[in-house]
Amino acid sequence: MAKIIYTHTDEAPLLATYSFLPILQAFTSTADIDVQTKDISLAGRILAAFSDRLPAEQQVGDALAELGALAKTPEANILKLPNISASVPQLKAAVAELQNTGFDVPDYPDEPADDDERAVRAAYDKIKGSAVNPVLREGNSDRRVPAAVKNYARKHPHSVAEWSPESKTRVLTLSDHDFRHNEQSVVLSKADDLTVRLVGDDGTVTVLKESIPVLEGEVFDGTFLSAKALDEFLRQAIRQTKDAGVIFSVHLKATMMKVSDPVIFGHVVRAFFPDLFEQYGDALEAAGISANNGLGGVIAGIDSLPENIREGVREAIEAGYQNGPRLSAVNSDKGISNLHVPSDVIIDASLPALIRNGGRLWDMTGAEDDTFAVIPDSSYAGVYEATIEDAVRNGKFDPTTVGSVPNVGLMAKKAEEYGSHDKTFVIERPGTVQVLDQAGEVLIEQHVEAGDIWRGGQAKDESIRDWVKLAVTRARLSDTPVVFWLDDSRAHDRNLIAKVNASLADLDTDGLDIRVLSPIEATKFTLKRFRAGEDTISASGNVLRDYLTDLFPILEVGTSAKTLSVVPLLAGGGLFETGSGGSAPKHVQQFLAENHLRWDSLGEYLAISESLRFHARKTDSPRAAVLGDALDQATERYLNEDRSPSRKVGEIDDRGSHYYVARFWAENLAQQTADAELAALFAPVAEALVEGEQQITGDLLAVQGSPVDIGGYYRPDDALASAALRPSVALNEIIDSIGRA
Repeated sequence: MAKIIYTHTDEAPLLATYSFLPILQAFTSTADIDVQTKDISLAGRILAAFSDRLPAEQQVGDALAELGALAKTPEANILKLPNISASVPQLKAAVAELQNTGFDVPDYPDEPADDDERAVRAAYDKIKGSAVNPVLREGNSDRRVPAAVKNYARKHPHSVAEWSPESKTRVLTLSDHDFRHNEQSVVLSKADDLTVRLVGDDGTVTVLKESIPVLEGEVFDGTFLSAKALDEFLRQAIRQTKDAGVIFSVHLKATMMKVSDPVIFGHVVRAFFPDLFEQYGDALEAAGISANNGLGGVIAGIDSLPENIREGVREAIEAGYQNGPRLSAVNSDKGISNLHVPSDVIIDASLPALIRNGGRLWDMTGAEDDTFAVIPDSSYAGVYEATIEDAVRNGKFDPTTVGSVPNVGLMAKKAEEYGSHDKTFVIERPGTVQVLDQAGEVLIEQHVEAGDIWRGGQAKDESIRDWVKLAVTRARLSDTPVVFWLDDSRAHDRNLIAKVNASLADLDTDGLDIRVLSPIEATKFTLKRFRAGEDTISASGNVLRDYLTDLFPILEVGTSAKTLSVVPLLAGGGLFETGSGGSAPKHVQQFLAENHLRWDSLGEYLAISESLRFHARKTDSPRAAVLGDALDQATERYLNEDRSPSRKVGEIDDRGSHYYVARFWAENLAQQTADAELAALFAPVAEALVEGEQQITGDLLAVQGSPVDIGGYYRPDDALASAALRPSVALNEIIDSIGRA
């Protein structure tokens, strides 16, 4: 049987998998397709990293490495669900849960004391942050809102708050000395092996990165953010926010940018609570408490501090709240602020939500007001600044009339920021960072101070050319203008612009509208068309891809989880991602408390249809195409009949949605005429699902309202989770009968 890989991930998508995967496996078995799982969850990756330390019965293989190898083959057909991009607090929580359930994995060492702890820390550092996507995304991204989703959003618009023309909401960002302004970039004339070193002002030489293999035509960048400039900017931003009487909020990407952004986040925490760290910083550090892990980590660690300073620490935290501006809340009812956990406020989703809400957030008392959104690095802050200015000037974005903004994203072979994780360093002493080739020639040279954050990035010529080709293909297929979001005032972007122009010269672009605009000008151009109901393809780099594929879908259809994301892999395989809505930890919290899962598996349905059609083309399997087309029709009916999960307990949740999608899918298969044998097979299945509606929906609703135990948050017990997510015996019997038939 042919294989499709369905990734076993984390949190809400994982819970949904327990319910929906048996349905998918049953339906696809009729086309001789074996849908297998590979565990790339945070817990699974931890166990794989330390498998050699575990007894044989607990050892697991490195599923992520296996999928990474598969992604480089023409046979790859991978359905990739959202996974945790772990911050240090999440990583530590997962480790603690595994230890409590009998897995002897080591603690995460904040300050490694010996070689063994340094090795443990290095292994964990490979797991945290955006560790999965760079491995699997061996191609560039094609992400868009499907027509069925767009049509539904226009008929059933999501709520959008009005913008006041008097709104004080704005973006605050660095105007100099950040990653954008300090960037240097080179194009390699030949294959080489680069070294990054710090030549200290005191004459010492420290090798930061021994070997970076590069290819001919590859773009390599080096840049840094000044710690002194950052601290001064934050002091001014806090003062400006308090003087304006609005809410202070910070917006970062501490998951994808797993080395640099947690450090920046720590600077924000220290700036907001200056007395706390001035008086007790040494004691906090001695106790292993880092501002980089957020205020929540400080509060959780108070009891580990010497008894004589605990009350002083609490008072200093309270003084920070009182002396500073009003602080944005993640959950004011629970006292969780914008500064509690670095992974709680990810810019991709947090700023679009702010814009959708009329420029207002909530403070720690639950009061709603305008906000100063602090984005320390200015690289893409202007995108949000231009969008906010447009909203203040023209009002809210109406989902019944706006256009769409598909994205073609450069990310293949760890392009750009994906390639920066192992080349990002917090500088320990003042000096000069140099990037040298094998001949010893200095390609990049920048003077830095202690505490500055330096990072390198790369983008291979093959990836860039494929990105341009994909953008042109999408423009041709959809007859839509495409804009490359590139800024000729940035060193990296100047090199990309030259490569884009060279690639375009080799492609058929007759009749196409193709532009290269800076991100700010691209935002203005796109928003003008967006408001007029016109579509515009954005072709962007990696981090900006993440930003745009949340910003516009959230304004268009209320969520980015309803997007279709296809990654045509460079080797000829396919990666099909199930939306960009994250792993939804709040959904898990509600499920555990109320046995109600409000996750919407729409992204899975959309991706599966594409995966099945891809399989049909690759293997000459018409039946797989019939299955894919029938699922697409079922998905559209699911939307039109409003069978999406409710947020409220006692109403349909994701398990109920799975029932309706299975029913509609079976009905479509029974009615189609392209495959008579398949129609005959699904006719009794469809009949049973229709006749069993009352019993099945009753079963699914009856279990709601009480807490549920699934044996673990990061690594649920499979038997408990399956029982909880498949509570209808009637539905299970019908689905299981398909495989027997």
